[in-house]
Amino acid sequence: MPQVSSPDVAALAFFLLAWLAYSRIIVRGHGGRLGLNLLMDSYRADWMREMALRDMRMVDSGIMVSLQNGTAFFASTSVFAIGGAVAMLRGSSDAIKVFSDFSFGFAPQPGLFELKAVGLLIIFGYAFFKFAWSYRLFNFTAMLIGATPARTAPDTAARDRMAARAAAMASAAGRHFSHGQRAFFFALAYLGWFLGPLALIAMTAAVVTVMWLRQFHSDAREALFPPEEEGPA
Repeated sequence: MPQVSSPDVAALAFFLLAWLAYSRIIVRGHGGRLGLNLLMDSYRADWMREMALRDMRMVDSGIMVSLQNGTAFFASTSVFAIGGAVAMLRGSSDAIKVFSDFSFGFAPQPGLFELKAVGLLIIFGYAFFKFAWSYRLFNFTAMLIGATPARTAPDTAARDRMAARAAAMASAAGRHFSHGQRAFFFALAYLGWFLGPLALIAMTAAVVTVMWLRQFHSDAREALFPPEEEGPA
């Protein structure tokens, strides 16, 4: 069992708590402001309501293909990342030599280095499962779109219910995709641990700050919900 120092334990705890806290902020909003992800859920509902009123749904099919292709790309990228983490684990002795040659003034312990590589493997494995499940949910969304009654169908209540189900399924797929993408971002922060606990804390803080700004104070967020439409918090 590798010896993990107190600074390493503290840095890893900070990393995990930052990940959990950020995920909760995204779900609940911040200071009365909804994040970019939550705002997109309302637009998914608008999309499905418009879809239900269209005679021809080629536009919706094209959107679904785009979403599925993007999700499949990230899922396959996760597989390559897993392979890279496995290669790092198998070639730990060579990697340790490379790190020892840097001018950072520290030499990684073999057991601790391998433990860090396993952690990176777990993060990318988590991302893969999230992207793979998101891809499956987008498939379900496409099926629900196909099952939505036509605009001319007499049972408008059934059509509205199916559109709402398609919107809920698309939102679920989007949430799992966001979880996978968030794992990628935090994997970048996690790489700082290979340079030491202080680097892990600094990179975690930097990644959380960038993601928080993009969710609540970015041009993309303001494009969906300008401040003048938001009202007081």
